[in-house]
Amino acid sequence: MSQRLQSTSNIWVTGASSGIGEALTKALIEQGHHLVVTGRRQEALDELQQFGGESVTTARADTTSREDLAAIADTLESNGDLNMAVLNAGTCEYLDISEYDSEVIEKNLTTNVVGTARSLDIALPALRRTINKGKQATVVIVSSSAWWFPFGRAEGYGASKAALTYFAQALRADLAAEGIDVVVVSPGFVKTPLTDKNDFPMPFLVTAEDAADRIVRGLQKGKREIVFPKRFTWSLKLLGALPQTLIDRMSASMSRKNG
Repeated sequence: MSQRLQSTSNIWVTGASSGIGEALTKALIEQGHHLVVTGRRQEALDELQQFGGESVTTARADTTSREDLAAIADTLESNGDLNMAVLNAGTCEYLDISEYDSEVIEKNLTTNVVGTARSLDIALPALRRTINKGKQATVVIVSSSAWWFPFGRAEGYGASKAALTYFAQALRADLAAEGIDVVVVSPGFVKTPLTDKNDFPMPFLVTAEDAADRIVRGLQKGKREIVFPKRFTWSLKLLGALPQTLIDRMSASMSRKNG
């Protein structure tokens, strides 16, 4: 049986200042865990510290910046041995094909993939020190189910999440011998400040608090793949299993027309 979160754990959460990261931080605080919270906005992090009191340590950083991350490396173990790193910081920017700009692709990849990879520069050494003491250590990478089907305008976002999931699963293989677990979280639509900007229907939308609860329960059960909500994700997987020519037609028919 999994020992994750069964006793007081020391956890680092990136992207903690809003959305899933904020809700997950609060859920973990309420369970009695100690959190180091990272985000770009110090004011939002301070609010989390007020919510959690001595259970929360703030560590402001942009996860795409090597310098920012190096500056907070020592903070990760301020509450003791680091048991879990939840790498959640991310962005979602859509592409208008009539005004194609590769910078949209770059922004998605830089934040979602490179930022996660750079976070491991400081998380892995800390987690290895925990493992070497005979304790459990886990990396949690928050991806998305969006890349399972080629949605129009999502070239940058979908590609970044596909790359992130592959990165996480390959990382799981490489870290298996060390005993460090790697968990991939693949949500559907979650109501956050990012999705509030969407101007299209979002089926089976769940709240950030609901998402956080599902993630916590999945971690406690020892899952390495946490996928939700089931009705949406199953639908995407079924669509993704269709012949490619049919997928192409469906995707094109759903794509926003210009003009």
